[in-house]
Amino acid sequence: MIDLNEEYKQALKGKKFIDLFCGLGGFRLALESYGAECVFSSDIDNHVSKVYEKNFGANPLSDITKVDENEIPKHDILCAGFPCQAFSISGKQKGFEDTRGTLFREVVRIAKFHQPELLILENVKNLEKHDNGNTFKVIRENIENIGYNMYWKVLNASNYGVPQARERIYMICIRKDLDNHNYIFPKSTNQEVCVNDILITNGEERKYIINKPYKMNENNNQMKMFKVYNKPVRVGTVNKGGQGDRIYDPFGQAITLSAEGGGTGAKTGLYYINNEVRKLHPRECARLMGFPEYYQIDESVNQAQKQFGNSVVVNVLQYIVKSIIDEGSVNNG
Repeated sequence: MIDLNEEYKQALKGKKFIDLFCGLGGFRLALESYGAECVFSSDIDNHVSKVYEKNFGANPLSDITKVDENEIPKHDILCAGFPCQAFSISGKQKGFEDTRGTLFREVVRIAKFHQPELLILENVKNLEKHDNGNTFKVIRENIENIGYNMYWKVLNASNYGVPQARERIYMICIRKDLDNHNYIFPKSTNQEVCVNDILITNGEERKYIINKPYKMNENNNQMKMFKVYNKPVRVGTVNKGGQGDRIYDPFGQAITLSAEGGGTGAKTGLYYINNEVRKLHPRECARLMGFPEYYQIDESVNQAQKQFGNSVVVNVLQYIVKSIIDEGSVNNG
């Protein structure tokens, strides 16, 4: 998470928000850091709901399709990282043919009824191009038809102080009667960060060492060290070198954390650290997503890695919220 001054910590005091498809609560951490209050959260995953409750004191377990909009408290901001598997290039890309794709309709249903000032939505980069752009066209038309102007942009977490190459599309939907048409997405912070900055060194990391034969690339940059790259740098392979068997330099960016994926480095990727190859510790995954050190992680390594792979990057959301505050629309209501 990014550090905020006292003025920003109170900037959204009095504003209420809901956290749909909340997962680990990345949206909640970002909005609460500005003083906003969460009044409703929902997620259908039992495992992630228990982690959410442990951290926020509220169990969001519920099927949003069965929650009447009248039962949801009034709110100023609606947040939703609606399920992305139906649009992801790593999935079958069935879009609205997939039941997970239709969950976007729940966002529209609730927003139409409550008319919050602002919607903050997040999804995979591929959403914009899915089905030759037709899926995104439907989403935009639905948002506009219920009274919002939509601004969208693909942002890479590595440009906002987090050493992970994670591109996601962010959609800022401002109610038309509040929109001054000045919204601009935050610029890159130009921070030089790399995987090495977030590594654990207390011995716990040794559980994730891979004891398999590996091959380093000839003339790779590993020997140069202390070089902060602006992208993941592949330096070797395990097995045949498939996507989950590639080894990366810790002085570069991390590859995108994934909820699924195959190969030896499934979900986290593999890194050549201190002359050994290993996956990432769940706490390192948390750091790559901008989650604070006090955040309590699922005790199951598999669940924790999956949950962070499905989550949103807190830092990016914080910078987006800051840009919304600075621009002014959210404070006009």
